[in-house]
Amino acid sequence: MAQPSSNVQKSGTASVFVTAIVVIIAFLVLPRIFASKNPLEGTSAAAWSLPLVANVNPVDDMSKQLSLTQLQGKPVVLDFWATWCGPCRDEAPILERFSRKHAGEVVVVGVNTDDGPGLGGAWARKQGLSYPIVFDGESATKRAYKVTALPTLVMVSRVGKIVGVRVGVTDEGELEDLLAKAQ
Repeated sequence: MAQPSSNVQKSGTASVFVTAIVVIIAFLVLPRIFASKNPLEGTSAAAWSLPLVANVNPVDDMSKQLSLTQLQGKPVVLDFWATWCGPCRDEAPILERFSRKHAGEVVVVGVNTDDGPGLGGAWARKQGLSYPIVFDGESATKRAYKVTALPTLVMVSRVGKIVGVRVGVTDEGELEDLLAKAQ
């Protein structure tokens, strides 16, 4: 008689294990399947012109301003960040590697926002970032792109359409996927 009770316990343990696996998979997969598209995706990117605070303008190395208009014809990654933001600091080396890997193919622009003047440029130089850093001192560009959390990454296509918006640290695989959409 002890035998049937043991089998019931084993099957109960197995069903709990299977249920736990299904729940974990659901939490990992379902948000990606049913993720709502950001309302900015598919719209024209808002025009901006901001002071360059670190590195050179990729179009005109004498200019102290950088604008989206200057970058037309190439995909553009806009990374909204601040020096006090831990996830932003984690994302910077990912963007640096991506920028170097795709030099001439895509332009990465760090949009320093929610910081005091001079902080973003100094931090970027100290970290050895090579992509251009602009300062959105009045947060006008941040508002135009409806950025509510940092870091936020916006991928703009060659023709000026927003093809992706990511909030939080974006990994290299996601960047590659966004670049493919922006071509």
